[in-house]
Amino acid sequence: MTKKEIVKQIRKKKSFLCVGLDPDMNKIPHSLRSHPDALFEFCRRIVDATEEYTVAFKPNAAFFEVHGTAGWDAMERIISYIRKTYPSQFVIADAKRGDIGNTSFMYAQAFLERMDAHAVTVAPYMGKDSVTPFLKPGKWTVLLALTSNAGSEDFQIPELYKKVLQVSSEWGTQENMMYVAGATRAELLAEVRKIVPGHFLLVPGVGAQGGSLEEVVRFGKNEEVGLLVNASRSILYASSGEDFAAAASAEAKKLRDQMQVLLE
Repeated sequence: MTKKEIVKQIRKKKSFLCVGLDPDMNKIPHSLRSHPDALFEFCRRIVDATEEYTVAFKPNAAFFEVHGTAGWDAMERIISYIRKTYPSQFVIADAKRGDIGNTSFMYAQAFLERMDAHAVTVAPYMGKDSVTPFLKPGKWTVLLALTSNAGSEDFQIPELYKKVLQVSSEWGTQENMMYVAGATRAELLAEVRKIVPGHFLLVPGVGAQGGSLEEVVRFGKNEEVGLLVNASRSILYASSGEDFAAAASAEAKKLRDQMQVLLE
């Protein structure tokens, strides 16, 4: 999926919402926990309920691989389901991989070829040779730069995230590299934009983590919008009852409606 196609969907839907698929078996409705295909079924219903208001989905590998081979199978199938059923949706495999070149090459094959996600999240700590295997034609690398967790201050702030942006922006282009930049320090998005003005930013931290959507747009939006704002728990677990899909849809719509106002 090209940058132009992502921007087109954002303009069409008046939304830059990405729904994170983090299926926690301790939180999904009790009626689904005994389902023989619970992981896939929960995610499928969330996808069907929220697709109208989103432009991207982000399955988080950790919540699948904890279940072993069955989990990997469910992740592969939910990505395939989204790709086939909703081909205009951008699909990010949230795997946070990054290792020496030949290992990264295998990770890239796993998520970008076998699972056929459009993008994969990558950790940059090991440098250029650990990242370039993910920069495949027609695919995207989503590089961790300024994350939304409290521990980001241990290393990333005040300066390391800037070096990550400056150096890595020479490895890829605006057409194949995005950056993770968290909403919990939204004012720093202005600094991010000084270094990578034209790249897309994947922004976690709005919703359960308390980040401000308005501030994300104020500091992070560019001429093409350039934002994919992720929400996971606030949508997935808006209800723990049988109405979980409808509640997820309502929460996604609420965020989309806020985005629509901010875009205008």
